[in-house]
Amino acid sequence: MTTLAPYACRPGESRGRLHSEAESATRTCFQRDRDRIIHAAAFRRLAYKTQVFVNHEGDFFRTRLTHTLEVSQIARSVCRCLGLNEDLGEALSLAHDLGHPPFGHAGEDALQEMMQPYGGFDHNAQSLRVVTALEQRYPAFDGLNLTWETLEGVVKHNGPLVGGEPGREVPRAVAAYVERHDLELWSFPNAEAQVAAIADDIAYDNHDIEDGLNAGLFTIEDLLDVPLVGPIFHAVQREFPGLDRRRTIHEAVRRMIGLMVLDLIDETRRRLEEDRPCSPDEVRRLGRHVAAFSEAMVREERGLKAFLFTNMYRHYKLNRMTSKGRRVVREMFRLLVGEPECLPPEIRRGADGPGAEATAVVVADYIAGMTDRYALDEYRRLFDVHSRAS
Repeated sequence: MTTLAPYACRPGESRGRLHSEAESATRTCFQRDRDRIIHAAAFRRLAYKTQVFVNHEGDFFRTRLTHTLEVSQIARSVCRCLGLNEDLGEALSLAHDLGHPPFGHAGEDALQEMMQPYGGFDHNAQSLRVVTALEQRYPAFDGLNLTWETLEGVVKHNGPLVGGEPGREVPRAVAAYVERHDLELWSFPNAEAQVAAIADDIAYDNHDIEDGLNAGLFTIEDLLDVPLVGPIFHAVQREFPGLDRRRTIHEAVRRMIGLMVLDLIDETRRRLEEDRPCSPDEVRRLGRHVAAFSEAMVREERGLKAFLFTNMYRHYKLNRMTSKGRRVVREMFRLLVGEPECLPPEIRRGADGPGAEATAVVVADYIAGMTDRYALDEYRRLFDVHSRAS
């Protein structure tokens, strides 16, 4: 078993849960968090939610679930190398996308637009709502009753929510929750959450390259002059001349993941040696991220993301898919907020009248919880006059 570093989160020193519970006889509190997340309905739905390609576009492309599992694998490996708590890193990785609506970022953009008059929509805040309110499995409380450390990581994995850039507002769902359970929004999160956040970037960059190539949005030749990935493809082609395309792609992506992981580990170790935090609380109070890429890697990754933005995320094929997704979300939202009597009875219980804020929140929760497939089916039921009502 890996020996935990002084700056790692220890189960025995957890700040506990909002609702008191007896400890498990067989699992630490962070292992229990991980297991509760895996058994949640919202986690299962990730299998049918868009990562980049809409679910029905093909079985080979990543979904939110496969992306989440890749993030978890990377985060566990990095946590192990740095003496951090692997179980907490895994729990945070598994929970980080629970609040994403269907149709990827297009669905989130549409919900944000429609919810603007009602306090907005943010997928991190929605993840908090999922694990603190919307999952209803236990007799004594709503939500999953996760530990303080897991909840702070869900909310703050990108950094503090207050005290930063002027005019930045705390998402309403987060502000409402911290009134009864202070997550110290002014501080940085635990180091495990910081690692999970960068593991998300590593997984995202690499599987988007692989999926983009397999979808025919760009070619290996297009990547040869791109920062970070280009030199790796050149090296693979030099070492294995004549290697088939599928293996070339896999080998290049494998190497790039390794390169980014090693950079993250090296830069994080350098910062830990420089700052010498002796506890998780000292990590929170450092005033900067302790887990990070080197400046050179940040520059290289920025160039890669610029390529993906132009050649993948704004490719006309994806634009067509995302346009459909935005339209589905907008039109369902408008109809259900204006006519809440069209909501299923179990959903409608929390709504108010047409156009009311409470109704908008209920509708946003309902749509955000949909899979791509369910959203398309519900759209047909609501708008296709020839479709069955249920």
